[in-house]
Amino acid sequence: MEDKAFNVSLAKNPIITVNVTPGHFTTNNKHTNNYLDVSALKSDTTVARDVAREIVIPYLSSTIIDTIVCMEKMDVIGAYAAQELVQDGTSINSGGTIHVISPINNAYGKLIFSDSSTKWITGKNVLLLVATVSSGRSLNIALECISYYGGNLAGISSVYKASDVVSDKEIHTLFTSEDIPGYQLFTANECQMCKSGQKLDAIISSEGYTKIY
Repeated sequence: MEDKAFNVSLAKNPIITVNVTPGHFTTNNKHTNNYLDVSALKSDTTVARDVAREIVIPYLSSTIIDTIVCMEKMDVIGAYAAQELVQDGTSINSGGTIHVISPINNAYGKLIFSDSSTKWITGKNVLLLVATVSSGRSLNIALECISYYGGNLAGISSVYKASDVVSDKEIHTLFTSEDIPGYQLFTANECQMCKSGQKLDAIISSEGYTKIY
């Protein structure tokens, strides 16, 4: 599987690269023929800074942001994004303060914010950062959480978004499935790979993938 992997770079900033591994993968509700590894973009500080610079572009001139909520380990990118937004003379947020936080899962598997961090959500303008948007399910859960705590959604940004994801909220993204040659996404009962008898290679999540032997 790994020997077929290839890289896709962002045209306007080639240092930002997604590693794509072809195969037969399953998430908790979808099947896909490509696994997109964005872990280096989230953890390599040099690259994460460049990702942050690209992500904040839609918000520089017109969007007030008080808080950045990071999903799927986007914290490093979120911190750099906050730094870019508050630089003197660079955006409408220049000289301000932006808090960078992440929700947690409670004992029932629901997303919540700790009591100590709700003050940075309630009544605040919130930018939501997610790594990938495939089906939109995880995104909607995050949006419901922000809404529950009284946050005002200022924007949504991702590293990757499947082109056919339908949302009533605009999602600013660096890559779409149109950038990935041959990318396909299926519901489990419509998966063409399953119908052709191709076995699953791995289970994928925001943490990476786990091979099925």
